[in-house]
Amino acid sequence: MFNILVIEDEQNVADLIKKGLEEEGYAISHASDGKSGLKALDNNDFNLVILDILLPEMNGLEVCKNIRQSNKSETPILMLTALGSPENVALGLDSGADDYLSKPFKLIELKARIRNLLRRADYSESPKNNTNSLAFEDISLDDYSKVVMRANREVSLTSTEYRLLYMFMKNPGRVIARTELLDEVWGINFDIGTNVVDVYVNYLRKKLEAHGQERVIHTVIGMGYVLRKGK
Repeated sequence: MFNILVIEDEQNVADLIKKGLEEEGYAISHASDGKSGLKALDNNDFNLVILDILLPEMNGLEVCKNIRQSNKSETPILMLTALGSPENVALGLDSGADDYLSKPFKLIELKARIRNLLRRADYSESPKNNTNSLAFEDISLDDYSKVVMRANREVSLTSTEYRLLYMFMKNPGRVIARTELLDEVWGINFDIGTNVVDVYVNYLRKKLEAHGQERVIHTVIGMGYVLRKGK
């Protein structure tokens, strides 16, 4: 059973989500403000967080940033927003959310987004085979165990950082445009005018270079990014 935390101050929305997801077999916990949500995360393990942006005590953007800086940093976050403009979607993604859904929403779409995020985070219980191990220079990625190593050290990545690295390691030497990365990693098939790709590439670089290793993800000005050795 998957445990999901819903951080939502509108009780009718929270009740709708709780009822709809419990019918699918999920265990749902609810917090009505940002600080209570963070406290619940500190005290429990959740497979996914559904997070409203407009919350009392602490807004969803700050809650999301706090989660990403905590020991629960790899927990998938689906952000809800009543303001579905590209700018507001960008704010959510830039704060560390894995996906977004605009209010009002349909339960069928919410359920589909949740299934997708759980699959991405490797919470699926379906059988796997170890056919997706990738290597580049001193970096190895085992898609069965979701373990990334560099120079014999494990690199701890969030689910989004992992998907981003996986995309690069499947395509060494190929320049990948930001729009393609948005589509493949975030599931957004249009340019929403956010620098979320650049932000996450920098996160990934810092972790891969934490012990003085050379840069392997390079910027190609005006075109995108490429995984390659050297400058």
